[in-house]
Amino acid sequence: MLPDQSAEPLLDYFDRLIPLNQPEKELVLARFHPRLFRKRQYVLQEGNTCTHFYFVLRGCLRMYKVDDKGNTHILQFSAENNWIADIASFHGTQPSLLNIDALEDTVVFQISREDLISLYLKAPKFDRIFRVLIENSYVRLQERLLQNISSTAEERYRSFQEIYPHLLGRLPQVQIASFLGISAEFLSRLRNRRTKAGNP
Repeated sequence: MLPDQSAEPLLDYFDRLIPLNQPEKELVLARFHPRLFRKRQYVLQEGNTCTHFYFVLRGCLRMYKVDDKGNTHILQFSAENNWIADIASFHGTQPSLLNIDALEDTVVFQISREDLISLYLKAPKFDRIFRVLIENSYVRLQERLLQNISSTAEERYRSFQEIYPHLLGRLPQVQIASFLGISAEFLSRLRNRRTKAGNP
């Protein structure tokens, strides 16, 4: 627990979507709880049920799958002011097929499924807010799937630069390569080629 951790970034995030009144802000403070995950610590392991929705205050989490050959496939990075959860496991209360862990020491505000349902009932505004969050997540996933089947590796890397500029200097090359679906060696050659051509 981190009792002195300010919830202002979380409240600000909600306010940008749909402004909250004071009683609604107090509901947030009562039902969201701060938690620290150390670097490499699991937030969720495959086979366990995802019991919380996480808002990243600082740090970076990744959601990924390890295939039968031991290869890691990263579905999502979540850094400051972003959300992460295995939505299928969370809402279906079923074992997850995915892992979530911390790439850096990471502070989150987390809410349990029970507290989230309570929030919906006490303040229907949050039902709308989380519907928007899940819709946005679905749109990003759809865009990512389309990109993976129709874009070159260089196009995917350029898109990564545009979407995650704040992570370029923070993530190891192997993590970025896994997200892009290429080898770290190929990413290194790609970056060298772009640098020689005058591109970052």
